[in-house]
Amino acid sequence: MAVEKKFVQDGYVKASMNEYFAQQLTRAGYGGMELNRTPMGTQIVIYSEKPGMVIGKAGKVIRKLTRDVGIKYNLENPQIDAQEVKRPELNAQMMASRLASSIERGWYFRKAGHNTIRAVMSAGALGCEIVISGKLTGARSRVEKFVDGHVKHAGKPADELVDEGFAVAVKKLGTLGCKVRIIHPGVVLPDSFRVKDASEVVEEAPVVEEAEVEEAVKAEAPAEVKATKKVPEKAPEEVAEPEGSEPEAEEAPEELAESEASEDEEESEIIQVEGSDELRRQVGGVWQHKHETYDYWHPMARVHKEAKD
Repeated sequence: MAVEKKFVQDGYVKASMNEYFAQQLTRAGYGGMELNRTPMGTQIVIYSEKPGMVIGKAGKVIRKLTRDVGIKYNLENPQIDAQEVKRPELNAQMMASRLASSIERGWYFRKAGHNTIRAVMSAGALGCEIVISGKLTGARSRVEKFVDGHVKHAGKPADELVDEGFAVAVKKLGTLGCKVRIIHPGVVLPDSFRVKDASEVVEEAPVVEEAEVEEAVKAEAPAEVKATKKVPEKAPEEVAEPEGSEPEAEEAPEELAESEASEDEEESEIIQVEGSDELRRQVGGVWQHKHETYDYWHPMARVHKEAKD
């Protein structure tokens, strides 16, 4: 068998088995099934409102269902498990069966539809849609739709997020189809969004612990040390002085020279040249003299203007 035909066959078996369980377990509140094929056999999980009726007295009903399913659908080692549905109002198949049963008992279809959709939304569903089609009030068939909340009808969300159930109500005028579609609470729709308040944004700011800060400082310390080695030192005149402190007045070069000269003059010894009024002294390793023509100290190596003439 080709792969495509095998997929079609598996889908047909699952749909046919679902109809078979819905017919056999109507009184038990049938709510759907799951079919899983494993190497050890075929596992079938039946969801119902009354799992005790699915099992039967001493397991009589569930053994009969297992035997019939294995023969009818040619399954290898079928194993059936019954589980209870805690919130029937959020199960589309159960609500469809209840709607069909209420219509069969004589309820007006609008009253039955509104009661059903009210029960579903009261259970917390995000959206619910009920469609009743058939000969509702006369000889001509028509469709009535009840919608509340938000329901997806197309695309991937419609296949994965929407729970769908179907049941048939048999009336004297004919059969009525009852379809129920429910979006369960807590489902995140692909187009849903929420605008955050300013307080929420402030609260969500990341809180950095002291230990993390210390580790970050230790990790960055070597890089900072390397960077400081590459930066050239500032010249003394470029260093910014602290505010409020007055800059110290720098001594002029002439004042420095005079102060140094005065110190050297105190230390140097003045020598009188014999036979003239010339005085000599040694200041900083340089011989200076003064005489009648230039009555101030000046280097002896200086060439006087008279000598040039």
